[in-house]
Amino acid sequence: MWKLKRQQLFEFNDAAWAPGPLKALIVESLSRTLRWGQVLRGIVPPFLELLHRAGTTEVLDLAAGAGGPAQVLVEELEGLGHTPPRFLLTDLQPRVQAWAALAALHPEAISFVPEAVDATRTPPALAAGRVHLVINALHHFPPPLARQVLLEAAHTSKGVFVAEGLLRDPRTLLSIAVPGIPALLANPLFEKDDRLIKAALTWLTPAALAASIWDGAVSTLRQYSEGELRELVRDGPPDWHWEYGVFEFPFGGRGSWFRGAKR
Repeated sequence: MWKLKRQQLFEFNDAAWAPGPLKALIVESLSRTLRWGQVLRGIVPPFLELLHRAGTTEVLDLAAGAGGPAQVLVEELEGLGHTPPRFLLTDLQPRVQAWAALAALHPEAISFVPEAVDATRTPPALAAGRVHLVINALHHFPPPLARQVLLEAAHTSKGVFVAEGLLRDPRTLLSIAVPGIPALLANPLFEKDDRLIKAALTWLTPAALAASIWDGAVSTLRQYSEGELRELVRDGPPDWHWEYGVFEFPFGGRGSWFRGAKR
């Protein structure tokens, strides 16, 4: 990882002023990128180990976006002959239509909360008995809020698993771009909401590509290092054990995972 200082720059994806269709197509394209690029395959073993350690098959997916990570993990686990856990999708900006489609596709493994859920203040009824999952989302939170997400999980849940498909190294963005650009260009063909607007943003203007490249580059600068993650949980419950690892995926990609549970 390059010796770069973490930067909390803006992303179109989470900017309140960015057009809704633009934000939606970025999130949708990212979900498809995770599938087409087999980006999350490397986190399956450490994720399964955490579920076993926590003694649960219930997962609370925080900041779930369009639900792509949950879908990928369900399909990866089924492909390996495992019965997937049950994912409960939540987000501060629920994407109910996309989640409903996933729930219909995997009714035994995916459900969702249609109301807004703040990852920093998870309702106890949702947190209890579940492992908290945060995939490709923790970098959106500045350190005080990221600390709150992790410590909230440590005090209320059975465990927490965080994964990011990038490291704080701009070169890791190139591996995401290989499946990411086709996923972005194909997005209007797969999505029904605001299809004409998304097609115009993607095919007739450089807006979608430019915003996606910007968000990807900023995402690399927002990534937390192992030392920074451990500092975030330093004041957490003393009986919790935290581990960090790096995983690889096609086209030279590298990401990281961070997990915690009671000893």
